[in-house]
Amino acid sequence: MPNKLKKRSWMRWIVFLIALEIIAISINFFYGPINIAAGGSTGISILVDAVWGINRSITVFVVNVLMLILAAIFLGKTTTKNIALGSFILPVLMEITPSFKVTNNDLLAVIYGGALMGLGVSLLYRVNASSGGTTIPPMILKKYFFINPAISLLCIDMIIIFLNIFVDGLNAFFLAAFSQLVTAITMNFAEAGFDRKYQVRIMSNNDFEEIKQMLMKNYTGLTLYNVVGGYSEEDKQQILIVVDTRDYGPLISKIHEIDPNAFIITDTVVSVHGGKWGL
Repeated sequence: MPNKLKKRSWMRWIVFLIALEIIAISINFFYGPINIAAGGSTGISILVDAVWGINRSITVFVVNVLMLILAAIFLGKTTTKNIALGSFILPVLMEITPSFKVTNNDLLAVIYGGALMGLGVSLLYRVNASSGGTTIPPMILKKYFFINPAISLLCIDMIIIFLNIFVDGLNAFFLAAFSQLVTAITMNFAEAGFDRKYQVRIMSNNDFEEIKQMLMKNYTGLTLYNVVGGYSEEDKQQILIVVDTRDYGPLISKIHEIDPNAFIITDTVVSVHGGKWGL
């Protein structure tokens, strides 16, 4: 058991550093060179660099230190300690990571930058870590005013995005807003995984046992629920099964071969843990 915990601890640190470096790359390769501020302390640093020419990593460091002071005052030592490391390491990685324009197409730049930012932030969430910065004020607002941190963080990011208009024009504003959408989509998939499943619920009035036997023969993870018909008020059974997307079409065809009138409900499942999936 100690070896397992030690291994997990090392893996957590590796993922933590990789996540921060991905964020640094998204800034130095894509956002920074075209002066697009898409939110956060890194967005502030891009605006400051564009207007006054101050090194982005220095601005991120200063903003993160100020936010840590707020965290120490309002959130306590434990929370401050949890976010301090990311707050200090991110500007260091931004400084040592080369910064240059990878593509001359600004739209491609915000797409790639937004995707990398979403991936980096999702990896930080996976290991229960943070890069600090503007994520701290929402935590304070939640603690004292019970405001949803997702809403307050979005408001902060939108203010930073809006400032693009005064620095680089309306086009920069639209690109920054679009990059936020790309980041949100990437985070949605990165947090739950790309391998989506289908949860299928099946009921049959006349051929239930035959469908059940077919499923037990060809699939695993079969679950039965006792249900009551809404109109008939009769006791019935419902089958629940989870399948890969590639298996969904053949599954429906097999069910309809047995009972064309079978009642089937399908839901998309973003993640499955345990059982045959081993996740």
